[in-house]
Amino acid sequence: MLEWLVALCFVILVVLIWPGFKYFNTESKSNALHQGTGISQLAKIDKTGRCVSEQEGSDGAQAGDKKNRAVALICKPSALANYLLKHCRTFSNYSPCVGWTWRASALLQSVYEACCPYDSPVQFVRDNLQLSDEGLVALDWAVPTYQKRRRTSSHSTSPVLLIIPNSFGKITNNLLKLCETALSHGYLPAVFNRRSHNGTPLTTLKLQQFGDPADLREAVRYIRHRQPAGKLYAVSESTGSGLLLSYLGECGSSSYVTAAVCLSPVFRCQSWFENALCWPLQWALALYQKICLSRYKTVLGETIQTDTLFSSCSLRDLEEALFCQTAAPPGTSSSCNTSATWDVYWERNEPLRDVDEVAIPVLSVCAQDDPIRGDAQSTIPLELFETNPHFFLLLTDHGGHCGFSTQSEGSHAGASGSVGPVAAPSSGMGSRQISWSHKALLEFFRATTDFFAAEERTKQLAARRRGLGGGAAGRTFRNRSVSTCKRVPECSHNIHAIYNWQRSYTR
Repeated sequence: MLEWLVALCFVILVVLIWPGFKYFNTESKSNALHQGTGISQLAKIDKTGRCVSEQEGSDGAQAGDKKNRAVALICKPSALANYLLKHCRTFSNYSPCVGWTWRASALLQSVYEACCPYDSPVQFVRDNLQLSDEGLVALDWAVPTYQKRRRTSSHSTSPVLLIIPNSFGKITNNLLKLCETALSHGYLPAVFNRRSHNGTPLTTLKLQQFGDPADLREAVRYIRHRQPAGKLYAVSESTGSGLLLSYLGECGSSSYVTAAVCLSPVFRCQSWFENALCWPLQWALALYQKICLSRYKTVLGETIQTDTLFSSCSLRDLEEALFCQTAAPPGTSSSCNTSATWDVYWERNEPLRDVDEVAIPVLSVCAQDDPIRGDAQSTIPLELFETNPHFFLLLTDHGGHCGFSTQSEGSHAGASGSVGPVAAPSSGMGSRQISWSHKALLEFFRATTDFFAAEERTKQLAARRRGLGGGAAGRTFRNRSVSTCKRVPECSHNIHAIYNWQRSYTR
């Protein structure tokens, strides 16, 4: 009883003083990180060869323009980076909530996006996929509630947005809003549910390890079979980014994904499981996972120690009981046999283990005051974004964990949040305020697609010139009718055709 009273007092204390504490302390932390990494707002290529924001002309201008200092793009200079800086206006159009409001608290807006009820105009149509080992995963296709036809034609050319929730399987408000926004912009959202998550039946004794992309690989193959004419994009949330990064690293240029976005990702996952979260958050997440696994307690007892599992109070103990220990065989005196040590487990599941093999553009959207990920200086691998041309980081001063509330949301002024090309169409699905992070990822997908289309046209034009030669051949081509030239699609859906050339966007 005493523990519950202490926890209640702690929550009340956080609610009362957290917004003011963050208001007076985030500024100094943000300045320290910016000085350590050399980042700012309006990005350019600096003398060290790193793509960073352009410093303001004077200290007074910096102090008077907090909006322009709220977000920075960190990446390696490249053709694609220059294109993104030119065409993605949302990257520099973030106005976080500040002052004495609950939306200015990183913790409160993170909890709101994760737990509070949300009346979403989206319903889901489930496809249960039987895997090669007879296990089941599920794909939930988002469709509007007013749409009578619940299935999408396999001949549709609409792009598919594969959404990967956090590793606990929780469908948050942020994901529901993302499905709503994606539908309003012509995407076909599909939520990937791991084994036993969100009502998916557990038909085998195998659970999916943190960074094992085998199940996701089969789900992507099914999506490509069902929607062969549409491009595939991927978005992950929180700890679900570990699965997405593992998949992109293992598959390389065979991932079939055109571009990917990680919202508030957790990069250094082993240390995060060990000591990143305070005990109330650890206890809450561990309790949620144990509740989800409790329906399979009897059958899981054949392979793991359920007593150890359901008595765990930390995320590390829970993960270790699930995947690093097995139940003792009948007739043995030992309570358990260690099948894999903790360090060996993370050698196989660390999301960045094959990061050098990633062959598509990946955008990570992070906030410095993220209460779930932890301190930005120690948890964000800045060297990855500074040296790898495939990775881009949008780092904001405020935003919490998958929150990114803006002043327009706080004041209910929808007009100030519009960014032109990604504003929601005038339809039943686009009448609500769109999150800044969702605007940013949609602009990122559009810009990368346009960039690849332009690169493909340049490649085809060069090939035609080489085939035709010079002199009379060139004059013959100029005199031809345009209708005699075969029309080639702007961008191939074969990912090998996109990435087997010289990867000019990394130059």
